[in-house]
Amino acid sequence: MAGGGTAGHTSPLLATADAVRRLAPDAEVTALGTPRGLEVRVVPEAGYPLELVPPVPLPRKPSVDLLKVPGRLRGAYRAALDVVDRLRPDVVVGFGGYVSVPAYLAGRRRRVPLVVHEGNALPGIANKLGARFTEHVATSFPDTRLRHGRYLGLPIRRLVSTLDRPARRAEAREQFGLDPDRPTLLVTGGSQGARRINGAVAAAQPTLAGAGVQVLHVVGPAGEAAVDPAPGAPPYVVLPYVDRMDLAYAAADLVVCRAGANTVTEVASVGLPAVFVPLPIGNGEQALNARPVVDAGGGLLVDDAALTPEWVAATVPDLLADRDRLAAMSAAAADLVPRHADEQLARMVLAAGGWHG
Repeated sequence: MAGGGTAGHTSPLLATADAVRRLAPDAEVTALGTPRGLEVRVVPEAGYPLELVPPVPLPRKPSVDLLKVPGRLRGAYRAALDVVDRLRPDVVVGFGGYVSVPAYLAGRRRRVPLVVHEGNALPGIANKLGARFTEHVATSFPDTRLRHGRYLGLPIRRLVSTLDRPARRAEAREQFGLDPDRPTLLVTGGSQGARRINGAVAAAQPTLAGAGVQVLHVVGPAGEAAVDPAPGAPPYVVLPYVDRMDLAYAAADLVVCRAGANTVTEVASVGLPAVFVPLPIGNGEQALNARPVVDAGGGLLVDDAALTPEWVAATVPDLLADRDRLAAMSAAAADLVPRHADEQLARMVLAAGGWHG
């Protein structure tokens, strides 16, 4: 299973790997990644072997680096081919990103069945290539236009897909040192953090505190939130990373977050009202990811440049105080996304590899 870089690729990979093992306990799953990504930590922690190939970043604009791509791709392809020859897999699965291109090419060269999963509403270059080589193509969003694409949804962890937020709220708030009864805002920029989100919410801390709002702020490994709550103010908990995002979701009444496919799917599946702030770079896929949830009434969509401390102060306390609106947003989001995409994709993978159990 090839996918790495950020949680957007590694989380669905691990969710699918777990589902494969549930359906076929004797299956052996190996992940393929690069030395730079989140996979170096999370894949071994999840108990799966990890093979590495050199990264092949694709520059977004013409540059000298663009001229180096063919040579880098040849090196990554040879490394992926070596892995395929050593492991002799029954099926190669790609989740997009840098590492999937050499995996698709190596699998095709050795005539190994391929499965492609596209996480975003707008397909990336890697999966557009992979979809040319196989009919086993799955998408996370119903309107994604990808050759042979079949809408299954985005595989998410069982800890999240089976989460009962109200039932776990007290436990979750105790886990993070939060008050059991205050309105609670979760802030996260995803696995890498988000400077704009961190700065805007942190600067609005006095207003949030004045409204009785407590905050669980996941700033990212290199992020920060410059806050200095007054004595007796509601808790403002700052963490670099959270392994148990299910408990973070359970603790929260509202989340301010990016709109990566994994984040959108997880917060919608647990019925957590959201303020989505799409990443301002790229090809606009994050806004497209969030659009179905926003259109259904489960979230708000705010441009990165528009998320200012003033916007947070003027909007978030009033929204958290409106329990009826939060309940309506939760209900609108909760039934919008498939919760068992992990198992559906695992069945596609096993069928492509010749498993008929």
